Amino acid sequence: MKSKWLVACSTVALACAAAFAASVNYQLLKKVSVPGAGGWDYISVDEAARRVYISHATQVEVLDADSFAHVGTIPNTPGVHGIAVASEAGRGYISAGKSDAVVPFELTTLKPLPEIRVGKKPDAIIFEPLTKRIYVMNGDSGNITVLNASDGSVAGTIELGGGPEFAVSDGQGNLYVNLEDKNETLQVDVKAMKVKDRWPLAPCATPTSLAMDVENRRLFVGCRSRHFAVLNADNGKVVFTAPIGERVDAGAFDAKTRLVYLSTGDGKVFVFHQDSPDQYSLSQEISTLKGAKTMGYDPKTRNVIVPTSDDGAMSVLVFSPQP
Repeated sequence: MKSKWLVACSTVALACAAAFAASVNYQLLKKVSVPGAGGWDYISVDEAARRVYISHATQVEVLDADSFAHVGTIPNTPGVHGIAVASEAGRGYISAGKSDAVVPFELTTLKPLPEIRVGKKPDAIIFEPLTKRIYVMNGDSGNITVLNASDGSVAGTIELGGGPEFAVSDGQGNLYVNLEDKNETLQVDVKAMKVKDRWPLAPCATPTSLAMDVENRRLFVGCRSRHFAVLNADNGKVVFTAPIGERVDAGAFDAKTRLVYLSTGDGKVFVFHQDSPDQYSLSQEISTLKGAKTMGYDPKTRNVIVPTSDDGAMSVLVFSPQP
């Protein structure tokens, strides 16, 4: 009797998961004009402070995450790629790829602070909660500059042996980094500041986007070979792959809804449902605009935010899940 009950419950759970996956329905909520000109890169959402940071060529535009009103501009960030928020320190950090520097700023006032020299062509940048440090991916020098979030002082450098793209932390001492030119994901010990392991990604090649399910120890890698790959974060084994669009650039995972998001340059955001840690089903292909390859994700509202230059007008498209 007990075994039949367990089977019945498992069947219902799977049916519910499948129904939820099929019911995802993102629609365009609004189009928001954004100042400035030039290209876009990463969008960072500060869920707690309700701010959206948008990298925009030589400056960072800041929006309210609920009203999408323009809050302010952080200027003089040439070749800006990413924005990392260190809430406890009251600081943010911006990677300025064309000046080989990081620009700190005050979170409350958005006032820029003196820049910090790092490696060549800094790209992605993240805050790591265990060490309370900022990790700067230096694409052309093949290393990571590590900064203390409290004051921006340099804590060290981690040599990678290849060009880093994006990175995520599990908050437990491990940093995971995509090496775009080596088709690898690396596991880095943040305390020792050295590479622990190197994992090949075949058939996934040219990895760019990266997100993580910390609870189930899974990494979600988006590759320019038009692959979505799922890795076991403990041994690096590729446990699942699926096709996606061209020029993937950003990814996200929502632990509550079990949804994985990957934005691609052919005008799509691919949304996969995690049916189990090693199985995923495509829930929706959100149609955006061609060339809109990056995105931000707000876990509170579940909004997907995509920057675009449609007909020369600088704006972000906000997609919201509908009942």
